[in-house]
Amino acid sequence: MDRADRAGTPPRRRPARGRWLTAGASAAVVAAALTAGLVAQAPHTQASRAEGAQQARTADGQAPPSRAPQIGATSSPRPESTGGPGSGPRAATPAPDGRLYRHPDSQVGEWVRGNPDDPRQAVIDSRIASRPAAVWFADPDASTVTARVRAVTSRAAGQGQVPVLVAYTIPQRDCGQYSAGGAVDLDAYDRWIDRFATGIGTGRVIVILEPDSVAQAYCLSEEDRRARFASLARAGRVIKRVAPGARVYHDAGHSGWHAARKQAGLLREAGAASPESSDGVFSNVSNFRRTRDEARYVREVLAAMDAPASHGAVIDTSRNGNGPPPQGKWCDPPGRKVGRAPALAPGEARVDAYLWVKLPGESDGCRGEAGAFSPSYAYELAR
Repeated sequence: MDRADRAGTPPRRRPARGRWLTAGASAAVVAAALTAGLVAQAPHTQASRAEGAQQARTADGQAPPSRAPQIGATSSPRPESTGGPGSGPRAATPAPDGRLYRHPDSQVGEWVRGNPDDPRQAVIDSRIASRPAAVWFADPDASTVTARVRAVTSRAAGQGQVPVLVAYTIPQRDCGQYSAGGAVDLDAYDRWIDRFATGIGTGRVIVILEPDSVAQAYCLSEEDRRARFASLARAGRVIKRVAPGARVYHDAGHSGWHAARKQAGLLREAGAASPESSDGVFSNVSNFRRTRDEARYVREVLAAMDAPASHGAVIDTSRNGNGPPPQGKWCDPPGRKVGRAPALAPGEARVDAYLWVKLPGESDGCRGEAGAFSPSYAYELAR
């Protein structure tokens, strides 16, 4: 899912119920909570392939929506530089955080295994396929989602690792654009969420709840927006009640989209300020905003939300190594690089994790069908 940086656009254990943190808990405690006590669930079954098409951003004067990556592994990115391209040498590449789960059934993993003689294979393998990344669930079929989620969470728990799950079936997804789809209505979505939550089990997981569903709600009528936000608040409550080891993050857009106070107001409507429904916010999903800008932005959003001290944020760093592209180009823009490696407790105030939510190399829709893996694009991002 790629959030578009558009030209002209001004510039997310409960005590008794599994909240992982108490007020004022440190990022180190978050990491310990995420990794402690993982329990195996049902035996692993083959997880489904990437769970849906990626979103693309549109040019409507708002930042375009995110594009959904497919089931992901990751790469050893070069760390994000502090300046623009050519601003100086990069620091040594950090090692992947072994506490985060790397799903084997990703498109990039399949490509790497199937193309051992391709001259790009080694770079793509070491810098993308080797990294843990989110697993997307975008198929609205409620009859299969429990088994599909359980296949991921049980394998991750068996390895003592924390999976990142993306729920991506909200009705009117992506405002009907590149990643259109989702459940037929909110009643169907509520049923899907119930079964999604059941598949998580009791292990520790990170849930990215519906990228773009809050920041992009401008395409809905006021009545439909209120109904969507009520359903998102319910989704958070259900996941946290049924899956006590889950940390649930709501959609904060990114630092180049809505102003922090405006986004905070929308998030409060969607239940993101309530510890019964949320553990915080996520930002920059499928976008290119610099990590330092996102860290500042999510702190502003959390403050404007009047969120509990236990709330934190996760930032998608998968493709922001060179920062946002010029002229607001958002669809598979050239000159971008992978960003900071995924990591829990990265040492940034109120930031719980850097994650690869969008898998580098999966198209926004311009270098192939949205969500399809492009080895040429992956190589460009990774080298």
